[in-house]
Amino acid sequence: MSTAAPKTAMVLAAGLGTRMRPLTDAMPKALIPVAGRTLIDRVLDKLVEAGVTRAVVNVHHHADQMEAHLAGRRDLEVLISDERAELLDSGGGIQKARPLLGEDPIFVANIDSLWIDEGEPPLETLKRVWDAERMDILLLLVTRGHGIGFEGPNGFFMDAEGRLTHSVRPEPPTPFANIGFGVLKPQVLASSPNAGPFSILPVWHRLQAEGRLYGAVMDAFWMHVGDPAAREAAEARLR
Repeated sequence: MSTAAPKTAMVLAAGLGTRMRPLTDAMPKALIPVAGRTLIDRVLDKLVEAGVTRAVVNVHHHADQMEAHLAGRRDLEVLISDERAELLDSGGGIQKARPLLGEDPIFVANIDSLWIDEGEPPLETLKRVWDAERMDILLLLVTRGHGIGFEGPNGFFMDAEGRLTHSVRPEPPTPFANIGFGVLKPQVLASSPNAGPFSILPVWHRLQAEGRLYGAVMDAFWMHVGDPAAREAAEARLR
């Protein structure tokens, strides 16, 4: 049985965007336009459609540009988690933002994942599958071959109940990739460092061992906008 859908989102937008150079020499990756709309706005649009009313966005690279741009959003409350002093990685970024996020489950969103809707909208799939009694993290997955940007062996196996096993081995090939969106209980970081940079991966692996890391496979066609060539490919499909 599903439980209440998140109304708050953590948007991870603080990265340097080194693979996107030279576009990120003068602007943050989140402000790069794809088919006429910035990556950050495309992500926030999807979150608003899913019922999110508050987004916490972390900033570091060209942070002033990010803050000025986000001040223009009127359709949801945007709070800034300032990482100017130090990039904190996926886990550390969420940990620093916890006072702004509250205690209820949240959406987590990367800014470099776009999709073309097919079937059920991906965030509606997350909302439908989410069950706070059984799950501590629910990751949004794409089937291998149904997207652009699924690189390398990293990915997931999923059992009949939806529980995930993370794998970085080349064989056997993993059938699913994490696209960088999910639902997370902020409390899963309680045993993690209180400050400084750290990855979310150890949290995944702990929850995997406890049987509380789950996945939901989206119908949509995924586009990972990781470098200028991927941006051009995404623009071509969106147009």
